Amino acid sequence: MTLALHTWVLAAAQFMVIMDTSIIGVALPEMQRDLGFSPGDLQWVFNAYVIAFGGLLLLGGRLSDLLGARRVFTAGWTVLIAGSVVAAAAQTAWVEVLGRAVQGVGGALIAPSAMTLLMILFAHDPKELGKAMALYGAAAPAGGTAGVFLGGVFTEWLSWPWVFIVYVPIGLATLAATGLLPAVAPRRGGVDVLGAATVTAGLALAVFAVVRAPQAGWGAAQTLLELGGAAALLALFLVIQRTGREPLMPLGVWRVPRLGSANLAMTLLGAAWIPMWYFLNLYLQQVLGYGAFASGAALLPMTGLLMVFMTAVTARLLGRFGAKPLIGGGLLVLAAGLLWLSAVEPTGTFAVDVLPASLVAALGMSLAYIPVMMAALSGAPQEQAGLASGIVNTTYQVGSALGLAALTALATTQGADRLGDLPALTDGFSAAFLGAAIVAAVGGIVTLLAMRGETPAATEQPRTAVSDQVGV
Repeated sequence: MTLALHTWVLAAAQFMVIMDTSIIGVALPEMQRDLGFSPGDLQWVFNAYVIAFGGLLLLGGRLSDLLGARRVFTAGWTVLIAGSVVAAAAQTAWVEVLGRAVQGVGGALIAPSAMTLLMILFAHDPKELGKAMALYGAAAPAGGTAGVFLGGVFTEWLSWPWVFIVYVPIGLATLAATGLLPAVAPRRGGVDVLGAATVTAGLALAVFAVVRAPQAGWGAAQTLLELGGAAALLALFLVIQRTGREPLMPLGVWRVPRLGSANLAMTLLGAAWIPMWYFLNLYLQQVLGYGAFASGAALLPMTGLLMVFMTAVTARLLGRFGAKPLIGGGLLVLAAGLLWLSAVEPTGTFAVDVLPASLVAALGMSLAYIPVMMAALSGAPQEQAGLASGIVNTTYQVGSALGLAALTALATTQGADRLGDLPALTDGFSAAFLGAAIVAAVGGIVTLLAMRGETPAATEQPRTAVSDQVGV
C-alpha cells in the first residue's frame, strides 16, 4: 500500500473527530424535545464531549508515546464506536451525556496518535510531510462542513440518533485499515493519571458551576463552593505537574516564546466561536422556524468559506505577514461578525440577519485559527513541539467549554429558556452573541498588544521529534 493511503486513513480520523463536534448542532432541538433536556442543560450534549476530549488530550499524547501510536489509535476508535452506540440508543438525558463523554475520550486518544503516526510516516521527507499536513489540516474544516450538512440530512429525513450511528460503520472500516499503519514499539515511562484526573475534574466542575449559577445564584454558597473546588483541583494539577517525575505538562514548556500569548488567544477564540455556532443553530430553528435540514444548509456558506480560506488563503497570508497581525485582526473581525449577529430580530430573515454576519465571523475565524496554532508551535524546540501542540489544542477545548457555559448562563438570564416566546428567545440569543463579541474583541486587542512580534519566516512549522523505534 502507498503512503498516500496511510495519509487518507489518518486524515479521515481528523475529519471524524472534528465532525463529532459539528454534526450534533442541528439535531439539538430534536434531542431536547425527545430526551427532556432543559434549555440550560442542553449544552451538556456538546460540553460532555469537549470536556472529555480537551481534558484528556495530553494524556492521549502521553499514552501514544508509551504504548505505541497505532495501539492507542485503535483503542481510540474502539472507544468512540462504543460511545456512539450509547449516544444513539439513549432514552434519557443523562445517558446521552454519558455517551458523548465516552466519545470525547475516544477522540482524545485518536487525535494525538494520528498526528504521531503522520509524523512517523513523513518526517524523513519535508516536502511529503508538507503535503500530508495540508491534507490532514484540510480534513478539519471539511469535517466541520460535512457535520453541519449531514446533521441536517439525518435529523430531517431519518432521526437524530443517526448523527451517532454514522460513526459505527465508519469506525469499523477505519479499524479494519489500521493494519496499514506503522507499528511503533512501546517505550518505558509512567503515566500521570492523577494529573489527567485533576485537570479533567477541575474543568468539569468549573463548567458545572457556571451552568447552575443562574438558578442557584452567583453568590450562593453552592456556586462558590463549586467554583472554589474547581480552582483547587486545577491548582492541584499545577502542583502535580511541578513535582511529578513524569508530568503530562512540564511547566518549563511555558518558557517557549509566544506559547502563553498564543494559548490565551486560542482560549478566547474557542470561547467566542463555539457559542456562536451553538446559538446560531438554536436561533435558526427556534426563532426562524427552520427544520433540521434547512438549518444545516443555512450554515454551509459559513463553513464553506472557512474551508476555502483555511486551505487556500490563510497560509499565504501567514507567510507574508506573520502570525500576530492575523491572529489579532482575525479575532477583531470575528468580534465584528458577532456584534452584527447580536442585532438579530424575532421576525428576522436568513438573508439579512444571519448570512452576512456569519460570513464575517467565519472570515475572522479562518484568519486567526491556523496562525494561532503556528504561533504556539514556532518557538518550540524539537523535543517540545508535540507537547506545545497538545497544549494549544487543549486550551481551545477548554475555552470552548467555559465560554459556552458562561454565555449559556447569560442567555438564560435574558430569556433563552422561554421556549415559544420568540422575543424572549431572541433577546437571550442576542445577549450570547454580544457576549461572544466582547470575548473575541478582548482576544484581538490583547494579542496585538501582548504577543511578541515575529518575522513571517518565524512562523514555519517546527519539526517534531518522533520515535525511531518504528517497525512496519
